Amino acid sequence: MAHASETVAAVSRLDDLDKRLLNQIQQDFPLVAAPFAELGRRLGTDEADVMARLETLKRGHIVRQISAIFDTRRLGYKSSLVAAAYDPERVHEAAKIVNAHPGVSHNYERDHTFNLWYTIAVPPYQDLAAVVQRLHELSGARSTRMLPTLRLFKIAVKLDMTGTQDPAAAESEGAGKSHIPALERPLTAFEIACLRELQQDIEIVPRPFAAMAARIGTTEAAVLEQARQFQADEVMRRFAAVLYHRKAGFGANGMSVWRVPEDRIAEYAAVMVRFNHVSHCYQRPVYPDWPYNLFAMTHGRSRADCQKIVDAISAQTGLTDYTVLFSTREYKKVRVLFYTADYDEWVARHMPEALSGAAPSVPQPAD
Repeated sequence: MAHASETVAAVSRLDDLDKRLLNQIQQDFPLVAAPFAELGRRLGTDEADVMARLETLKRGHIVRQISAIFDTRRLGYKSSLVAAAYDPERVHEAAKIVNAHPGVSHNYERDHTFNLWYTIAVPPYQDLAAVVQRLHELSGARSTRMLPTLRLFKIAVKLDMTGTQDPAAAESEGAGKSHIPALERPLTAFEIACLRELQQDIEIVPRPFAAMAARIGTTEAAVLEQARQFQADEVMRRFAAVLYHRKAGFGANGMSVWRVPEDRIAEYAAVMVRFNHVSHCYQRPVYPDWPYNLFAMTHGRSRADCQKIVDAISAQTGLTDYTVLFSTREYKKVRVLFYTADYDEWVARHMPEALSGAAPSVPQPAD
């Protein structure tokens, strides 16, 4: 975790063009043959300048990755947010055990009785509940609760680097999103090859998609056309950058959780998704020891910024039964990698009984 002084120093070195570039690549990285030249055109500079700036931003741990963001459920993978409770002295060791699973993409310590929160995905043929149960056992959790998405209302992490947005500002229209079902067909071998390339951090070279094509044995145009088709099929949500939030100046994230009447969840979610600094909004299940069914993730430069957003939501909705869980440590934050053998290797090590008479290791793509 970056110290506050390091974060201030890193952000203070960014000029206006750096900040506009960071905003641009979080929202709309161009799927064209020469993307850095196109970014330069949009921002009033040239390709070499954009590439040099991105190299510096990556070395400075402000840009974490630029790649495709695929829809887990659309690909048929099963996923869930998981809340786990540990004795405080056990959390660090438990996080290392949880992080070893290849489908764990995010893992945070939060200031709550449930003090470790992680997201996990597994391939379609694996038993997600059984994997979570095994992680519960291996990590020595006192309690574990699966909190899968029941309804998705928003998912869009876009941090305003220019500092011109009020954290509690709302858009005129919401960013709601209905559940998208899994594809009704398996991906082809070519689609999987493209997916494996597009999910990796893009190279900062003039024609990065040509390098992908060369590794696959196809053309640059074919890779770009497949990327656009992934978007049209809603397999890929977008191609964009993800930042190191703290190094980018966003030192706080607050998971606001709300207790809402079941028949009014969509109504209240419609208010929450309009807030610019609400990045995720979901309906999730409840338990006797977890009564909150609506989640809205907030990001700010401080806890006060996050609380300002939550206060504004409360004022607009009239909801008062909520709490905000702030992250106190980031243990893992990566993008899920799909169609790799790592998932079955983990099961073979920790759940060998699950492989007896089971499906093939990595599903074979359809021709």
